[in-house]
Amino acid sequence: MIRRWMFFAGVVVLMFDCGFIIACASTEPKKPAMAPADSKQQVLDTEKAWVVAEIKRDAKELPQFLDDKFVATFGPHKPFGKAAFVKETVNLPVDPTETQTMTGESVIVDGDTAIVVGTDTLRGTARGKPYTLVARYTTTYVRRDGQWLALAEQLTEVPQTK
Repeated sequence: MIRRWMFFAGVVVLMFDCGFIIACASTEPKKPAMAPADSKQQVLDTEKAWVVAEIKRDAKELPQFLDDKFVATFGPHKPFGKAAFVKETVNLPVDPTETQTMTGESVIVDGDTAIVVGTDTLRGTARGKPYTLVARYTTTYVRRDGQWLALAEQLTEVPQTK
């Protein structure tokens, strides 16, 4: 009988301890997964790495920056899904003079969604002649498993003044 009582008392104490621990854990203030400034920088870092993969025409690296539902729209042209975007990009001829500069980026982060608006300036050589293309862009990113991925991108060429 005493053993049963001691067992029962031990179970009650254990239940109380577990309940107390759970109550303390659940009342602890929740910390955000990451500060907004950190998220903004991570998105910009992702964008820079994506540009490098594009310039290198890296078929292995490029898809890692794009969500499986990725869609890209360039002016009046038909939208590209992820596979078509990667295929078109990696099949472009490599231009050793090509540079791509992102400027004027404005980043908005709301939870696991981020939007970047900026200017993309592409310079290179085509058919032996130098060119400069300037576009305004909006890219929507989603955070999946801690990684920022491009979900959608829209670019519109800025007309060159002569």
